[in-house]
Amino acid sequence: MRRAGVSLAILAIVCTCSSQAGARTFRIVSPAPKATPPQVELASSERPNRPGSVAMPLVLSRPPANPATVSYDQLRELWERAGAAYGVPWQVLGAINKIESNFGQNMGPSSAGAVGWMQFMPSTWERWGMDADGDGIADPWDPEDAVYSAARYLSAAGAHEDVSRAIFAYNHAQWYVDEVLSLAAQLDSGDPSLAVGLGSGMDYQLAALQDQLGAARKQVSQAQRLIPAGEHALDRLAKRKLVLSRRAGDARLSTRAFEKVEARITAVETAESRIEGRLDVHRSDLDAALAVVTGLEDQLAAAAVADPAAATLGGPQAVDGYVFPVGGGPSLVSVGHHHHDYPAADIAAPEGSPLYALADSIVLETYSSGNCGIGFHIQLRDGTEYTYCHLSFLEPAVRPGAALSAGQPVGLVGQTGHATGPHLHLQLDPTTSYPQDEPWFKAFAGNAFTWQDAPTPPADPHPAREHQGGPVFTVVGDGGDPFGADVVTFTR
Repeated sequence: MRRAGVSLAILAIVCTCSSQAGARTFRIVSPAPKATPPQVELASSERPNRPGSVAMPLVLSRPPANPATVSYDQLRELWERAGAAYGVPWQVLGAINKIESNFGQNMGPSSAGAVGWMQFMPSTWERWGMDADGDGIADPWDPEDAVYSAARYLSAAGAHEDVSRAIFAYNHAQWYVDEVLSLAAQLDSGDPSLAVGLGSGMDYQLAALQDQLGAARKQVSQAQRLIPAGEHALDRLAKRKLVLSRRAGDARLSTRAFEKVEARITAVETAESRIEGRLDVHRSDLDAALAVVTGLEDQLAAAAVADPAAATLGGPQAVDGYVFPVGGGPSLVSVGHHHHDYPAADIAAPEGSPLYALADSIVLETYSSGNCGIGFHIQLRDGTEYTYCHLSFLEPAVRPGAALSAGQPVGLVGQTGHATGPHLHLQLDPTTSYPQDEPWFKAFAGNAFTWQDAPTPPADPHPAREHQGGPVFTVVGDGGDPFGADVVTFTR
């Protein structure tokens, strides 16, 4: 069957999200198919690829050197064509594209090994991947190949009869089905916020760099997390070896007892060697991940020179000399007004999210273990002191006596020490009041974070322009001045 021969009527599917609180019904409508090139034959959704029947990239997990740049309008046209070709609501394809790769801005490989625009596992791609653009290669890193392949896979999973079941086949989780259907409804309503950050040229490249940097920071966090446990194990073995060595030096030991102690010392040394080997691998992984982060930060710095205004997107924002300590923005970062047992702020964010110095300060102390986990203690210029806890990675520049500037990177969000889930524990020292009550902290609500336990005010597009209410200008005069105009004076 060729694309030119595909003729589908408008497809209307009614979906009910029953697993969400306050279930609601909405309508997903697929438009009539558009004209498509006749030279490429659609792959069957009833039969997967035969082994070796479709040409694919030599290494599926290798991202292209120059990823394709596609605008939101171009993507929508692609979703519509692929959806019409396979009888899948285009809004569902768009929602999956958004969730899986943020419209191609974070294409992996993921920690599970999924790749490309629609995050296919290599084994699934080998069965259902297709060459939709006619270049002879079925490539998951190509937007047209990936979107058409996703439509083919959903069709094979029964999207014609039950779109929810087909989505569940794509990712076996009910929360995933609910999220796809919710986003599909937003796409159906024409919500423009979904296309934020998707454009062309410099904006698109910067957004992609920011996403890659976020993924690279997460890799640093994961690599760092494996090291302390190995180091602690080595410490325990060293103490055990010392005890055994002292026992072996006891002249009163019989030959048989001495041989047993020597055998145990050998076993400890073997375990030490094994752990040191694993630590060497983990440290190499950490060095490699840090090198990727450094490279991406250098690219963003170069972009800042080329386009300073665009390059600041996603970076720390300053308000009266303060910077919110957790990066990622209000869609990812949240905090409650209270702490479970004493005044502090537990700022929730994905593991690997960047952390910043909240103001110009001096590092008084750093931590690597205990309840705080990886963390540090700083003093601001006015004498106020803050403690950061539960980091997954601490920047080498953060050491006792070091001077930090507001917005300087200090580490990554983690869950080391006594922590449940990734977050930054931020507290004033002494802990006599909540950081959330500080004016600088509240100024970032809506811009840098959302409240978990209260409505969040709309984001202020100019958070640095703070005033205490009332007019910001005064008109002076009665219009009778010789120039025929009133005088306007502005407050700061």
